[in-house]
Amino acid sequence: AFMVYKDGLDGYSLEIPSTWVQVTSTGSDVFYRNTFNLEENLFVNLSSPSSSAFASVRDLGSPEEAAQGVIDRYLNEFMSTRLGIRRESEVVSAVEREGEDGKKYYDVAVRIRSFATLNQYGITPQEREQRLEWDRTQLATFGVDNGRLYELRVQVPTSYYAKDQDTLGHVLGSFKVFPMEEGKTAI
Repeated sequence: AFMVYKDGLDGYSLEIPSTWVQVTSTGSDVFYRNTFNLEENLFVNLSSPSSSAFASVRDLGSPEEAAQGVIDRYLNEFMSTRLGIRRESEVVSAVEREGEDGKKYYDVAVRIRSFATLNQYGITPQEREQRLEWDRTQLATFGVDNGRLYELRVQVPTSYYAKDQDTLGHVLGSFKVFPMEEGKTAI
């Protein structure tokens, strides 16, 4: 079962699993977390209307370039100053689609793995052996309206991705952008 979240002031809506809860956060317009798996969450980011003017999702470049942008932003946001950290990333999928509303959207999926050494100060390579620290899949849908870029991003541990793929695909496919309305409505 899903619930509809509609933000008329900012001009977007999406369907969220009814078991997920809204979390107060900074930096995102809205943030929800899966109550059964706290590493699974979603948020919506909006570009500033005063610092950017988007006419189309194609202003991001190709879907593959948008996917690489997700990787770059994620690696930048979670850059580590710890010794012995290595990150690997790959684009899983990147497509353009036409929504039910006739607008173009980009749907992208990227996988990012982080490896860490248990002994940061080890002298020999054997003492600095790296092990998988975490493995996450980032899903994002991009849309443009009101001269703004809208990004719905979903994060899920890769081990859960196959199991939750249908639910997460529904959430991403439900994301719509539209002209802003007077007053904020959230349902």
